[in-house]
Amino acid sequence: MKRAVPVRSPFAFRLDMRSGVPLYRQLIDQVQAAIAMEVLTPGDQLPTVRQLAVDLEINPNTVVRAYREMEIRGILDTQQGTGTFVAQQKIERDAVERARGLEQLVEEFAAKAGAGGFNLEELMIALRDRWAEGRQSRTLKPKGEKQ
Repeated sequence: MKRAVPVRSPFAFRLDMRSGVPLYRQLIDQVQAAIAMEVLTPGDQLPTVRQLAVDLEINPNTVVRAYREMEIRGILDTQQGTGTFVAQQKIERDAVERARGLEQLVEEFAAKAGAGGFNLEELMIALRDRWAEGRQSRTLKPKGEKQ
């Protein structure tokens, strides 16, 4: 009898040099999205500053800026000589603050999408697809079985 083990898609950064969004911001947004979709979980190690800069062919200072900002926000923990990890603790917010933050996020997202020429139906389809991808990466598969 085969044991079921969790299978997660490996996390990989992707940068869009033509988007107009600063590279450090893209790194932050991708880590936050990966945490929200549980592709990255507390305790997961991120690449070193040097390794990520080499892999993405960007200045190491860009990675340092993103990692530092995420540390300040409590998203990452850096342990000297060990590495950078997704923080263990989640920041607790009350229901009102959480609702306000979600409302602001939705408004910003809808505004950016509208400026890009996307309508609400297109947004909903893209969000459902993204949600399904996240759920699929967390499904259980027998050990050794490919997805």
